[in-house]
Amino acid sequence: MNAKIDLLVIDDDDINIFIIKKIVEKTGYDARMVAKTNGQLAIDYVKELIGSGQSLPHLILIDINMPVLNGWEFLEAYEKLGIDKEIDMYMLSSSVYENDIEKAKTYKAVKGFISKPLSIERLIELFEGKDTQAIQS
Repeated sequence: MNAKIDLLVIDDDDINIFIIKKIVEKTGYDARMVAKTNGQLAIDYVKELIGSGQSLPHLILIDINMPVLNGWEFLEAYEKLGIDKEIDMYMLSSSVYENDIEKAKTYKAVKGFISKPLSIERLIELFEGKDTQAIQS
């Protein structure tokens, strides 16, 4: 069996969170998913992990449009934390705007842009680190 994967999902839509949780279960991977409903809760969670010496997530999926702190604002706040561990981050959005895809390329932490809905096959690629659709800059 593969090593345990820690996944952080940042999305304000309970249905999307439920669907991603079911997809995670169907991958067959030993994955632990934590969901936060906005970017501020996610930043607080990351700070809590750092403060308590726990390991950071391996993978973070970030919705763009959320209350309090949206996906872009989460990335800005995350970069200010100065974390040197590389975490695979992907924007997960229903947005089809080319400018959102282009904006994602401006963040070094963001590896790609995934259009909702997330598929089991795509999540397995991300878990295996074999992302065939990463952003090419």
